[in-house]
Amino acid sequence: MDFTLATYYPLFLYLLVIIFGFVVPVLLLTHLVGPKRRTPIKQMPYESGMDPIGDARQRFDVKFYLIAILFLVFDVELLFLYPWAALSPWSSTAEGPASFLPAPLHTLVFWEVLVFLLTVVVAYVYAWRRGVFRWR
Repeated sequence: MDFTLATYYPLFLYLLVIIFGFVVPVLLLTHLVGPKRRTPIKQMPYESGMDPIGDARQRFDVKFYLIAILFLVFDVELLFLYPWAALSPWSSTAEGPASFLPAPLHTLVFWEVLVFLLTVVVAYVYAWRRGVFRWR
């Protein structure tokens, strides 16, 4: 199949019609017709559904930081695990195995991933025993 820019002209034309025929008039109409009453409550900053009362430099409990760090640790663990799972020799495509490794390394990489997962599980159990997940 030969795709040239001419193939996409109908799509570009459709997008232009949508943008200039619908989006711009709706934005102009809401700007012209919408209410313009400025009240002190509307001008007040909005932060996550909480009223901004007091100083912004308050001390936070250490629990917030521990939960954030644990989230990052387990999130990065998934980032390392997903490419291996997607390209492992056990995940196959119509053409055959999707692995990029030579066959002798499949077993070695499998055991390396198990060691990695074991390390993450040990860290999770340690955090659980220390009471990091208990919110007091």
